[in-house]
Amino acid sequence: MNPQRTERQLVFTSSQAADYLGVSLATIRRWADAGYISCYRTPGAQRRFSRLQLDEFLRSLSHPRDELHAHHKAA
Repeated sequence: MNPQRTERQLVFTSSQAADYLGVSLATIRRWADAGYISCYRTPGAQRRFSRLQLDEFLRSLSHPRDELHAHHKAA
């Protein structure tokens, strides 16, 4: 994926979202179906992901680890 385009892109297809997150298309579909990543469907039933949703998902992956690390430092 073109890094300059990604910086400006606000909506991603499933394939583009998979590239953006560095996972397979099947993984994006599974995560969306399981509710881990929010998406909406086009009238043709294709998934679309907002950049904001993808970035929030990435932050949520690192957040629990940060909390655990802070907890161990305090103890």
